[in-house]
Amino acid sequence: MMSTLPFILLSVLINTIAQVLLKLGMDRIGTFQLHWETFWPLVLKVSLNPFILLGMFCYVASVGSWLIVLSRADVSYAYPLVSLGYIFTALVGYFWLGEILSLTRVTGIFVILIGVFLITRS
Repeated sequence: MMSTLPFILLSVLINTIAQVLLKLGMDRIGTFQLHWETFWPLVLKVSLNPFILLGMFCYVASVGSWLIVLSRADVSYAYPLVSLGYIFTALVGYFWLGEILSLTRVTGIFVILIGVFLITRS
């Protein structure tokens, strides 16, 4: 199972990049109210935003790498490691996007790390 760990980490990392790109794209679009009269203009804005397009591409790449993982590892081993994405995303949010990491979030990160450690040792 350890040989699949790099593929799992790659998939999670690409998924994290996708999340950050989607966030950057939506930051540029801004908050919106979804109404019928604003629906199609919003769809156009979203579909033409380069950050969102790149984020969607990263999601597709993430799914591709995840399929490699599933072809090589038990899902009961691999899927819990997806929780590393919460950690990666929180750290990118903190260091790159200036988001707040509260004590509760940091505690959650450590709990996830303990769980990931236990899973990779099984």
